[in-house]
Amino acid sequence: MLELIAAIILIIGLIGVAVVIFRKIPVLVGLPLQEIEKSMVLGELKDKIRNNGTLKSFSGEILLQKLLSKIRVLTLKTDKKTDSWLIKLRQRSLEKKKKFSADYWKKLKGKE
Repeated sequence: MLELIAAIILIIGLIGVAVVIFRKIPVLVGLPLQEIEKSMVLGELKDKIRNNGTLKSFSGEILLQKLLSKIRVLTLKTDKKTDSWLIKLRQRSLEKKKKFSADYWKKLKGKE
């Protein structure tokens, strides 16, 4: 039932989009063509970027150093966490060994 309702809503939506597009095509065809000079826009953008003080001091090497140091810190944190998990697991296994008595198998054989 839900799929049927979703399909109906989808179809109605697509029909609505098609109606809007077909109504606007004549209006869009009637608009005058205006060409935007790409080189002029790109030139202005390049000038703004060059005059910006923050981007003048940008260095790819510094960015790489920061990225590598953050990765190093992350790996050190994960290493410390896994080390603590490993220590806990070893402590649990030692506690289980302490609970296990040497004559366990003898007790089991005696009960049979």
